[in-house]
Amino acid sequence: SAYGSQLIETPNIDRIAREGMLFRNAFVTNSICAPSRAVLLTGKYSHLNGLRDNRDEFDGSQLTFPKLLQKAGYQTAIIGKWHLKSQPTGFDYWEILPGQGSYYNPVFIKPDGRKRYTGYCTTLTTDLALDWLEKRTTEEAQQRPFLLMCQHKAPHRNWMPALRHLPLYDDIQIPEPATLFDDWKDNASPARWQELEIDGHMDLHFDLFYQLTPDYDGQSRKGRFDQSAWRNMQRMTPTQLHAWRAHYAPKDAYLKDAKLTGKDLVRWKFQRYAKNYLRCVKGVDESVGTIMEQLDQLGLSDNTIVVYSSDQGFYIGDHGWYDKRWMYEESLKMPLVIKWPGVTKPGSVDEHLVQNLDYAETFLEAAGARVPDDMQGHSLVPLLKGEKPADWRDAIYYHYYEYPSVHQVPKQNGVRTDRFKLIQFYEFGEWEFYDLREDPEELHNVYNDPKYTGQVAAMKKKLEDLRKYYADDTVTGPKPAEWQKKHRTKQFRVPNTL
Repeated sequence: SAYGSQLIETPNIDRIAREGMLFRNAFVTNSICAPSRAVLLTGKYSHLNGLRDNRDEFDGSQLTFPKLLQKAGYQTAIIGKWHLKSQPTGFDYWEILPGQGSYYNPVFIKPDGRKRYTGYCTTLTTDLALDWLEKRTTEEAQQRPFLLMCQHKAPHRNWMPALRHLPLYDDIQIPEPATLFDDWKDNASPARWQELEIDGHMDLHFDLFYQLTPDYDGQSRKGRFDQSAWRNMQRMTPTQLHAWRAHYAPKDAYLKDAKLTGKDLVRWKFQRYAKNYLRCVKGVDESVGTIMEQLDQLGLSDNTIVVYSSDQGFYIGDHGWYDKRWMYEESLKMPLVIKWPGVTKPGSVDEHLVQNLDYAETFLEAAGARVPDDMQGHSLVPLLKGEKPADWRDAIYYHYYEYPSVHQVPKQNGVRTDRFKLIQFYEFGEWEFYDLREDPEELHNVYNDPKYTGQVAAMKKKLEDLRKYYADDTVTGPKPAEWQKKHRTKQFRVPNTL
């Protein structure tokens, strides 16, 4: 809510912004989980750190900022979501979720093996982080500075809120995005061939838990849908499962009787999806509050930098979609709030273009450690000090790779300034161009509008300059027409009726 959301109150995340700085223009370099995390660790784009999409495995032998903080005398720990397949390196302590992890009764992995906990993942991740902090209370531990990365599974789909949060927002209607029924008519063609529509691809059972029980026949639909929530229900205790079904059963009965179809069913799906998302976020905000209170109690608040961010943005019905991946604003932008006592003026707001590419450099400079020359981002320390560097970037570079794959979002690279955005779907030889000042919802692709001929040419040059600057040689030319035709075919659609 520090960003102005009217849908949810996040007082604890807002506290970080209130006591520090809120970045209004924080962007991801590659809008998908694992690659974003690899960029954060290395300060390098995906094509250089070797992790371009979720199918890759992170090379833990390469240099990362936690390793450099270790050399600088820091204790380092990571708890929660890791999602990089290889084991963590550069951490004195780690306890991570396998893959995406589970919302209920999750397994955590440590160097000495796996342990299954009973409870809700956000709460458990928080408790493990607090336990590590409390164990630092010995005199020896207090002499060393620390890095703690507390990384939640939530809010990753498929959303499964904590039982205590299930009733939240039951009594309200979430305002629909203005673009919920976008038809992508003037987008490049790949926008019409994706597979992430609330209408045609969001499954009532696996995504929205409609009549979903552990004994649901999911095997017959294997491979089409994310079955993580259904699998997680099979891990629930009888008490948990009873509470879960007691909440959803009456709402499912209403939907069955209503026999909704078409746009009415899309609207129902959006409401359930958005509310479950906000319920998961509420749990994360409570976690932030618990950790901040613990820092207060341990006397660490005045000497600890607190950073809250995510691995990318997400579509909650925007453009009719769910998931991420595209270079459009909803998945390109990410939250970033930083509290740095004694350095950052409380209540500050920064408008510079920043990226997750900059985080490693920021943490190293703040800790007094040397930033390697081959890291590609810019330290945010000058911005956190309230400075306005004359040589700060005037554009950000983006590159997404995971295609063909789940959701069928094509490979794309692009450039964004404070006003314009150029996106290249290079395998299809197609482009999009947006004037964000005139069209913040990105509904009008003006790539072929004569009014913008000069701006398009300038942005193409900027895109090529940045591609070379970041040493990205992974952009290819258009694929043959036969290949393009094959991939302009939706693989499946769900029926828009019950």
